[in-house]
Amino acid sequence: QVQLVESGGGLVQAGGSLRLSCAASGRTFSNYAMAWFRQAPGKEREFVAAISWSGVNTYDTNSVKGRFTISRDNAKNTVYLQMNSLKPEDTAVYYCAASSAVVPGAWFQARQYADWGQGTQVTVSS
Repeated sequence: QVQLVESGGGLVQAGGSLRLSCAASGRTFSNYAMAWFRQAPGKEREFVAAISWSGVNTYDTNSVKGRFTISRDNAKNTVYLQMNSLKPEDTAVYYCAASSAVVPGAWFQARQYADWGQGTQVTVSS
């Protein structure tokens, strides 16, 4: 099991930027694929972006393409989500997740990830 702690959320105006961080501990971070999910009030949790253990491969959902970038620093045991051009519809609790074995093609499935952080709130005002 790996422990995950998110940070960097907050209140920002539309068009602004935030960078979320997720610090991992407990296991060898570089063995894990990492992902960000989000959940808005009254909605289901949805996939945002994922990154392979090496950082070579990244995946993101259509609604954030060109605006959000996922990255990782294995030396710091941290994964990041750089969010630019934020929109009010990006408002949600953002969760970091880890998986030791993601099925190819299934990066967007929450059930692929066994370990989750507690979440960080992102609020975008119009």
